Amino acid sequence: MNRHWYSPRRLLSYALVVVIAVTALFPLAWMAISGFKGQTEVLRTPFQFFPEVWNLDNYRAILEDPAFVRAMGITFLGAVIFTVASLVVNSMAAYAFARLEFTAKGLWWVVCIMPMFIPAMAILLTSFVVVSKLGMLDTLAVLIVPGVAASAQMFFLRQFYLNMPAAVEEAALIDGATRWQIFLRIFVPQSLGPFVVVGIASFLAYWNSYVWPVLVVSNPDLTQIMQYLATFRSARGNEWGMLMAGST
Repeated sequence: MNRHWYSPRRLLSYALVVVIAVTALFPLAWMAISGFKGQTEVLRTPFQFFPEVWNLDNYRAILEDPAFVRAMGITFLGAVIFTVASLVVNSMAAYAFARLEFTAKGLWWVVCIMPMFIPAMAILLTSFVVVSKLGMLDTLAVLIVPGVAASAQMFFLRQFYLNMPAAVEEAALIDGATRWQIFLRIFVPQSLGPFVVVGIASFLAYWNSYVWPVLVVSNPDLTQIMQYLATFRSARGNEWGMLMAGST
């Protein structure tokens, strides 16, 4: 087996993976390193990847900004709550659609999965009207609740549950286990891998959200990190080094 590790096909695959990884990580690395540069170095021509002198002034300045710290804290709190809620709601719904039988199951599945094919912008106004009528504007809940039930994540977990062997579930039912016990003690422990995928997707979806927070939140205490970064340039001018530090 070891004599084939250097085969041309495998080496080509490794090289392709390295190229893709470098291409994907280069902008992130440049952003992080630019936070150590002065204003003139960030805009220097020709392009220079590393700074001549490494300094923490930009990172120190951004971390000393109370608005930035507050935005980071409230965004992190919201992202954690959103991620946990997404895992709970989507995993339970996926289990129900994968393993339970109930009236109009197929119809309800179509209803739950349809939002995956509708652009978010198409229902933005409708969503705003709904949360406004419910009195949820300018609350942390309005940033969390509307996006908790996600069609793509529900579909992903349902497919995973459909592929789990039915024999274990049937044996548990024969032994007198309830559906809740089967879900919590059999399906959840087996779902750690998919949960990591869904958790990361949920966390990043909340963290990177910009349009929705701008529409539904005007309270400075609830300003999200993307809102803060979007207003940074107008408030600070063209301080690109600090902007890169804050984005990192």
